[in-house]
Amino acid sequence: EGDHTAYGGADMSGWSGNIERTTVDNHTFRTVLATGTHLQLVVMRLEPGEEIGLEVHEHGDQFLKVEEGAAMVTLGPDDEVIEQTVALGEDWGCVIPAGTWHNVINCGKGPLKLYSIYAPPEHPDGTVHHTKADAEADEHH
Repeated sequence: EGDHTAYGGADMSGWSGNIERTTVDNHTFRTVLATGTHLQLVVMRLEPGEEIGLEVHEHGDQFLKVEEGAAMVTLGPDDEVIEQTVALGEDWGCVIPAGTWHNVINCGKGPLKLYSIYAPPEHPDGTVHHTKADAEADEHH
């Protein structure tokens, strides 16, 4: 907890810190670190073979940065067509434009640890999903 600082008022939680260390030290499937008016910072961890699942953010762009492990990102115009597959290793990132269907798959032998920036925010501020099952249960409510 000593390597970052949260700050801000009631309607915004700011954050500053060592994003690489915070991402690598993360042990949850998803944790929202900060939510602003126009963007959100989230850290994620996927186990080998685990995937985020096919999704689309109609009204927002997403940036992904891999800090540890290896990812395969699929991109397409709808949930039936994959137009592009991108391999991401450590220190690689990608931008996923609004309206693009995508999936992130851990294709490495160890955990995949990444951070994501959503613009605008995608998840409720303070969200913590310890596992993918927790995330899926939360999204069904």
